[in-house]
Amino acid sequence: MKTKLVMAGVLTLSTATLFAQKNELTNAQSEYSKYEVFKQNKATLAQGQTSINTAKTSIDKAAANEKTATLPQTYALKAAIYSALAYQDTVASSSQPLFAAGDEAYKKAVETDAKGENKQLIASAKQYLGYYQLNAGVRQYQTKNYNDAYKAFDYYRASSPEDTTAIYYTALAANLAKNYDAAVTNYKKLATTNSSKKGEAYNDIVNIYLAKHDTTAALAAAHEGIEKFPNNNDLRSTEIQIGLNQGKQTEIIGQIQEAINKDPQNKNLYYYSGLAYSKVAENAEKSAKATKEPAKKATFVKTKDENFTQAAEMYKKALQIDPNFADASLNLGYVLMSPAIYKLQDANNSRTIKQTEYDALKNKVYAQLDQAKPYLDKAVELNPKSDIALTNLRNYYIIKNDNAHAAEIKKRIDAL
Repeated sequence: MKTKLVMAGVLTLSTATLFAQKNELTNAQSEYSKYEVFKQNKATLAQGQTSINTAKTSIDKAAANEKTATLPQTYALKAAIYSALAYQDTVASSSQPLFAAGDEAYKKAVETDAKGENKQLIASAKQYLGYYQLNAGVRQYQTKNYNDAYKAFDYYRASSPEDTTAIYYTALAANLAKNYDAAVTNYKKLATTNSSKKGEAYNDIVNIYLAKHDTTAALAAAHEGIEKFPNNNDLRSTEIQIGLNQGKQTEIIGQIQEAINKDPQNKNLYYYSGLAYSKVAENAEKSAKATKEPAKKATFVKTKDENFTQAAEMYKKALQIDPNFADASLNLGYVLMSPAIYKLQDANNSRTIKQTEYDALKNKVYAQLDQAKPYLDKAVELNPKSDIALTNLRNYYIIKNDNAHAAEIKKRIDAL
């Protein structure tokens, strides 16, 4: 009989202990629910704080007892309560342990809540944890700790995968942290969303590849971006510049014209077109000087002159849009003067040209140089410390045998 009484006593005590811990879970749930209501109103914020603190006390007891420690409800409540406390705590030294505990409990809750009985609590915890990391990322970003900012933003992005702000912040921080692969992945994701920054995403991708000195990937990304965002003129201009740098002048001219058709008031596109034609002309001039075959030389010279003429037209159109476009003035002066200089040099190297022919040619050259003079002057006016602009103007005076003005310009160049 005594044995039975003892066993009954143990059973009663064990059941009472379990009920006590269940009551802690119930109390934690009740106080957490009150907190969610009280926090909505400034007048009840203090009550809300009391409730969340009481909820924490109860969940700590439930989590410490072996009877309830591994229940999905315990994990879910602890995740929700601790993440809420971490989110509202702005002091890193005290909020970080709360976040870590909440994050661990959240993972356990997701793992154990097979029936989905605590999905609302789990969702709340996920949201609080994400917002906590968002705020942490902003703080790290502001202190230029970009690697930690990226990690925090990436956590936030994982908790809210369709949040375009999360994707953008993650890409931005990854780029600044030089985690280029992560940056490209997130920028490409951003380009598929409805974000207002989706059109800019490929600009950033191209710049990332350029920072890595991978011009092939940069050009491919530019092509891909233009296909998706054909009206992105900044991206098209970047594509043009890359093509010019790679020596693809002839191929790029058609793409530039396509861009001009879409944006006829974009001065930069006309400038790039002029630059492309200039490069083709310069290459033809080099070929003309290198060959000794008269027929080939004539073909190269014709190509040179035609492309310098086209370049001049493009620069003039850029200046029609912006008369103070310094680079366009500089280059227009150059392309008008360059063919004249070539003709004069060619005549000077000729052993068969007669003096009368030479004098006539020189007069034509001077007339062509005079067409360039207003633009040479304008380039210097707009950028008086430009070594290139001053040198071009000095060359004009040298060819015209105006030694006084040439010397004056030389002094200005030496003073730079």
